Amino acid sequence: MKYIPLFLCPFFLFAADNSIRGFPADAVAAEQAWEAKEQANPDPQRVRGYIQKLADKPHLAGTPASKAVADYIAFQLREWGLDTQVEEFDALLPTPRHRVLEMDGPKPFRAKLVEPPVAGDKNTEDAGQIPPYNAYSGSGDVTAPLVYVNYGVPADYDYLAKQGISVKGKIVIARYGSSWRGVKPKVAFEHGAVGCIIYSDPREDGYYPGDVYPKGAYRPAGSVQRGSVLDIAQFPGDPLSPGFASIPGAKRLPLDGAATLMRIPVLPISYADAQPLLESLGGPVAPAEWRGALPLTYHIGPGETKVHLKVEMDNSTHPLYDVVARIPGSEFPDQWIIYGNHHDAWVHGADDPLSGTASLLETARSLSMLVKQGWKPKRTIMLAVWDGEEFGLIGSTEWCEKHASELDAHLVAYINSDSNSRGHLSAGGSHTLETFASEIARDLKDPRTGKPLAETMRTRSRNSGASAPAEEQEPGDKQFRLEALGSGSDYTPFLQHMGIASMNLGFGGESGGGVYHSDYDDFYWYSHFGDPTFEYGKALSEVTGTALLRLSSAPLLPFEFAHFADTVGRYVTDIEKLKSPVHPNLDAVKQSVEDLHKSAAAFETAYAQALTRINTVPEARLREVNAILFRTERALTLPKGLPGRDWYRHRIYAPGSYTGYAVKTLPGLREAVEGGRTEEAAQQAQQVADVLHSFDQQVQEATRLLSGM
Repeated sequence: MKYIPLFLCPFFLFAADNSIRGFPADAVAAEQAWEAKEQANPDPQRVRGYIQKLADKPHLAGTPASKAVADYIAFQLREWGLDTQVEEFDALLPTPRHRVLEMDGPKPFRAKLVEPPVAGDKNTEDAGQIPPYNAYSGSGDVTAPLVYVNYGVPADYDYLAKQGISVKGKIVIARYGSSWRGVKPKVAFEHGAVGCIIYSDPREDGYYPGDVYPKGAYRPAGSVQRGSVLDIAQFPGDPLSPGFASIPGAKRLPLDGAATLMRIPVLPISYADAQPLLESLGGPVAPAEWRGALPLTYHIGPGETKVHLKVEMDNSTHPLYDVVARIPGSEFPDQWIIYGNHHDAWVHGADDPLSGTASLLETARSLSMLVKQGWKPKRTIMLAVWDGEEFGLIGSTEWCEKHASELDAHLVAYINSDSNSRGHLSAGGSHTLETFASEIARDLKDPRTGKPLAETMRTRSRNSGASAPAEEQEPGDKQFRLEALGSGSDYTPFLQHMGIASMNLGFGGESGGGVYHSDYDDFYWYSHFGDPTFEYGKALSEVTGTALLRLSSAPLLPFEFAHFADTVGRYVTDIEKLKSPVHPNLDAVKQSVEDLHKSAAAFETAYAQALTRINTVPEARLREVNAILFRTERALTLPKGLPGRDWYRHRIYAPGSYTGYAVKTLPGLREAVEGGRTEEAAQQAQQVADVLHSFDQQVQEATRLLSGM
């Protein structure tokens, strides 16, 4: 999986303020000196070396090759003097036993279902790669007429219904895009389909946007996007241990009790294999917005021929290995900051995830060098490299569930990265960290232009599979905005289940990514198209290293609440604008937002005054106020989760039930209004008002303590 590209929130970028939130004026110079040393440490050639080493062999989660990658990472962290542990989990990690896709009729066809080697790229010939498949597909052997359903999202089925076309008892073929892949078979099953084929159309993911690999960066005709179709909108993690950790030997659900598995066979294919299937279709011509870029007339179907789809899955349990290193805090060791990326890949994974993993390793090395030079973080820093992310955020979710009580008590914030490549910095997460993020973007420079990162962030892009709604900025707007996080990477269990303030950081948008989750995502592709100079791997390490230094060393944690209140107010306005027969009374929510604005203003005054006398404040009082500050995010969750999906507890951010990765803000309320559910909308509005009130009470208590310093 990849991070969802993110965007910008209220903070004036170009103010001549060189202060650092959370640090008194007399401590800023010392902090900047350490940051300068950290930013000088990351080396692009080391980033290159890590990627080349780790991407040398296919290393799907649950295989010996994946364990070898985890062992190498642990070895490196220990070599740098970091206290490092490897934690093992067991999880359902399906692989394919048999895959067949064929068509009868006057032009019989049997799909190749393999990715051909590419001349000049030796890694595309490596043994050990798992063939293209969708993890957590149902097993099945079906023969039925074929229907083209465009992107396979609910709106597409609404169109089919208006045309009198049913998919009941049929196999559907959908193109990648518009939504996450797991939504497509889920919606197909709900409409009675017996099988689902997903292909990459060259309009979005091939020769239409640019030259294909190896001439260019885009997906060639025989390439296939693998991926999980686990229903992560219900819950991520091991499907057989919902809400509890799948440690070795733990009791787990039977396979037929797993709610997040697909019930029909699902298979991803290339556009070379898709073309004969689409050419066979009859029925009406697809509307213009349904047409891709293959050299054919797109029909909806069905045709005169039938398609035979067979998928047999090996639903076995395999081990996962999370690697976690620790730098102990000197003053508040029981307050933790975690930075994580994942190490497992569908095949070689040079871009996804090793470009981010390599940067994390450089951050770890850089911090270890600072420790040797005498730097001591006030808070404990943990560096985590997760396993099983590609299957459904398995390693991070199981780790969170295992350590839930410790994390609730100690974790200040979680920082995440995933893939990384040349382009602008994307930054998203909890809006209480918006000012914190804006200062980092103000203070660090783009490696090519030398301009502040905040300026380059105004160019935004979206990665394959993401469809997050954006809050568009007006032209000339120079405010900084974080995007709300949906799902798709390892911040999900921390933020949306645990209520831990989180951020997702990474560069990208200029590599023309077109080999996502394929055999061609290897070192040769990445070194030619992803980040040929590896300078953006260094840049990400500078960003994350600076973030870790500031969060771990600030006497007062840099949380801020006025921008959060402003952002939630915009979300409320968005809901009022929805076209729906349901219009819940939002007066209580608006009042909570108004109250929070007032409390946030009072907090800012007390915060600024407290910083001027911070050096005389007893350590116990600092510990107390900081604990309240980092626990404010917890107040935005409720033990009983969102309607129909209890695992998701956050009332401000969650992935949508039918969007996969893409965020739904005020999710319970928004989806109830969108679905026309009057009673549920009223209940969810009250819950939003309640969590905002609890949040406001926390802010007021922090203000009281700061005023007494």
